[in-house]
Amino acid sequence: MASSLDDDEILNDDYYSLLNVRREATQDELKVAYRRLCMLYHPDKHRDPELKRQAEQLFNLVHEAYEVLREPQARAIYDIYGKRGLDVDGWEVVERKRTPARYERSMSVFRKSERRGGFSKGPTQRHGTISVGIDATDVFDQYEEDYEEVGTGGVPHIEINKMHISQSIEAPLTTKDTAILSGSLSTHNGNGGGTVNLALRRVTSTKGWGEVELGAGDTHGPLLAMKIFRNLTPRFFVTGQCGLQFSSRGVRPGFTTMLARHLDKNTMGYLQWRWGVQSSMNTSIVRDTKSSHFTFAMQLGIPHTFMMMSYQYKFQDEDQTKIKGSVKSGFFGTVIEYGAERKISRHSVLGATVSVGVPQGVSLKIKLNRASQTYLFPIHLTDQLLPSAVFYATVGPLVFYLAIQHLIIRPYVRAQKEQDLEIKQESSASNIAKKKQEAESAIMLMQESVRRIIETEESKMGLIILNAWYGKFVTDNSRKHERAKVIDVSVPLQCLVKDSKLILTETTKSGLPGFYDPCVGEEKSLKVLYQFRGVMHQVLSGDTEPLRIPKQSHRIDADT
Repeated sequence: MASSLDDDEILNDDYYSLLNVRREATQDELKVAYRRLCMLYHPDKHRDPELKRQAEQLFNLVHEAYEVLREPQARAIYDIYGKRGLDVDGWEVVERKRTPARYERSMSVFRKSERRGGFSKGPTQRHGTISVGIDATDVFDQYEEDYEEVGTGGVPHIEINKMHISQSIEAPLTTKDTAILSGSLSTHNGNGGGTVNLALRRVTSTKGWGEVELGAGDTHGPLLAMKIFRNLTPRFFVTGQCGLQFSSRGVRPGFTTMLARHLDKNTMGYLQWRWGVQSSMNTSIVRDTKSSHFTFAMQLGIPHTFMMMSYQYKFQDEDQTKIKGSVKSGFFGTVIEYGAERKISRHSVLGATVSVGVPQGVSLKIKLNRASQTYLFPIHLTDQLLPSAVFYATVGPLVFYLAIQHLIIRPYVRAQKEQDLEIKQESSASNIAKKKQEAESAIMLMQESVRRIIETEESKMGLIILNAWYGKFVTDNSRKHERAKVIDVSVPLQCLVKDSKLILTETTKSGLPGFYDPCVGEEKSLKVLYQFRGVMHQVLSGDTEPLRIPKQSHRIDADT
């Protein structure tokens, strides 16, 4: 079974980089790049047996890249799964003699498996939540004057007053059928109970699915429910749910339906109606973009009627930081919430939310997402609106996070990255040695072509590559202890010069002919010192940044 490849796996044999073409390259662009490399590496151009052997290996590699990218079917598989996706034996994603009909059937299987997480997350998915409620009102709430002070030694009483644990397992049985087993346990002030549910979901068509759910518990009794989902149009869908809850008081029926429509590319509108013990009608608008998330909702119902508005801003940083705020007002009172969340490791996200309301008081909610597990710690600080409680609920988590971030998280993440980098470099050592040998062979084969290119460029005062280095540069004073890891790529770059121009696409430069990766897993750049029209130029470009020279902005002033 093929799986989506990560960047490092794909880039080991980046066909786009090898041909120096864009990922959106047309057939004509592919053909021009292929013919140019064929002229450079054609075995018949070399008489020396060793050079002829090396040229044949590189020629075959270029031919392999062109054959994959020029076929739309193979190219689509390569773009998603990389080179390994073309070599799958079990599912046989693509074959040279595959017909279009068989190809479409294979892609359909892959798309379905991708949607349900079959390839990227495994066939079985688990989700869980653990919530621990803490009552800390004794810290802030003061005794009334007419109460006698109890001799507790001045130590406030903090206790855990409720706890909730839930787990679910979703396991595909066939390509259309999925079983979902879930259960929960809850306790509040010494009283508790639990439930267990089993659901069977079947995909009836490409537009919908149906689900039957059976449940049992010591708090609500047996449950029988049915759910349906249906896409009415590409922009409009409907869901429905009906159920029967059996208890000592009799049978309580319930029905819920929801209509949803895409209002535009980033906005959804919802209309929900619920009938039963707590009937209500709810409408909401949700807008989600790359940088923000906005929700507006209104509900009319028994016993809860409210209006709510929330906004979340997403910072475009490595830690995926988000800040949010919301206000909710209804018959129960008014609640204002604000908070933030941030990624603290590869699989963990930590968040904190302060809730201030009437008559609820002040609460602090700590949330930790670790892979598919969620940990919640709602802390009730006071039943009153006390400025001191709001202040400590806001500042306390921030100070605690900064201390933990500096003393624990950053050292741990740094050590983890160093360990992962060391493992990655050890595992790729043989492959890098092979790539280095291929690059050296390519440079040997380029010598004659480079000599002719330089003669042509010198005759018209064109583009001459004086020096070029590729790899890891150390320019930050705080990183002086680190060692630069660069290779000389002056010859390969000069070989790519045509008509006094050098154009590199946005693909990684480690796959260019004559290049290899000198520092696997580390940030790389390309530094070029060149001469054009007799004037010196210099540029530093990121590994995957497109580069076009010469440019006026690269010019080195005489005073520099």
